[in-house]
Amino acid sequence: MSAETVFSNARVVLEDRIIDGSVVINDGMIVDIDEGVSSVGDDFDGDYLLPGLIELHTDHIEGHYAPRPRVKWNPHAAVLAHDAQIAASGITTVFDALRLGMDEQATEEANHMRLLADAIDEGLKRDRLRADHFIHLRCEVSASDCVDAFRQFENDERVKLASLMDHSPGQRQFANPEAYRVYYQGKTGMSDEAFEAFSKARIEASEKYSNAHRVAIAEACHERGIVLASHDDATIDHVNEALEQGIRVAEFPTTEEAAKASHDGGLAVLMGAPNVVRGGSHSGNVAAQRLAEKGHLDILSSDYIPFSLIQAVFHLCSKNDELALTDTVKMVSANPAKAVSLDDRGSIDVGKRADLIRVRVDDDAIPVIRSVWRQGSRVL
Repeated sequence: MSAETVFSNARVVLEDRIIDGSVVINDGMIVDIDEGVSSVGDDFDGDYLLPGLIELHTDHIEGHYAPRPRVKWNPHAAVLAHDAQIAASGITTVFDALRLGMDEQATEEANHMRLLADAIDEGLKRDRLRADHFIHLRCEVSASDCVDAFRQFENDERVKLASLMDHSPGQRQFANPEAYRVYYQGKTGMSDEAFEAFSKARIEASEKYSNAHRVAIAEACHERGIVLASHDDATIDHVNEALEQGIRVAEFPTTEEAAKASHDGGLAVLMGAPNVVRGGSHSGNVAAQRLAEKGHLDILSSDYIPFSLIQAVFHLCSKNDELALTDTVKMVSANPAKAVSLDDRGSIDVGKRADLIRVRVDDDAIPVIRSVWRQGSRVL
């Protein structure tokens, strides 16, 4: 039997309140929570003790694997670098988003995503990784090869989440054609003529493939018990389509109308933590803070900046008197855990995994991750 570990004199953030007290861990699980000052255990000196953060959608791993155009890094080293930054941001459970469905401008091919997935699996089996990793398949349904790429993962038990997305111009994230132009020409350096041809091809591909691919992938996910997410819903019709397809998570709705309809329909509404920290969407879509104020925001995702997740937790409650720290912490712990049926984690409760983070907030309101534990073992 392993020895008990006690964290004492902490500000323990529970689901419904914050207490000054202690948490006792044994065999990787939380076995007791006590209020009051203690002379026993690791003295937190008033630092916060939060549940480990749960990240459902991060594209961050691709930047480590393909750090420059035409440069591919060793996938095992890329996963280790990604994992280190994830853990240092207080994230103890991460759904690594791997992109399926390519076009001629893509820098990765479908088999490269499979290589990354294999590297994640190997890292976990060899106990190399600090965080617990699952896979989120980002399915670009407008791409001709989307379903074929999805089949490369048909026997992968780490796939727990799949999102159905279509980034063609004139709809959803890019309802504003000028935003699409700024994003893609800025990213690729295409000439105006090349961009017009690119846009036309994307629209034609969407019209040809999107609907059939949505249906095929949704059916496959339901058969395998994979949670489905919609992506960039903008209209009531988009939300109704998501509800009909058995979607459980609404990722990054672009309008307040779509976010409210999703929330009212029982979907968990997920928005980007960078949107919160920056004060708005980089694409000119609805602000996450606005949705939080209206009660339409359930989950935060770091998206492309891992540390933005813990930043957004403290930023949101400091900017809105109606939101307590317990509310914003649930957006990065209990709520995402519930959305993907991870019942063993997501809160500081007796019987839950001891996935925990120690956080200090300095005078400039930037949270500092001081320590991280996964299943009671310190990983940072």
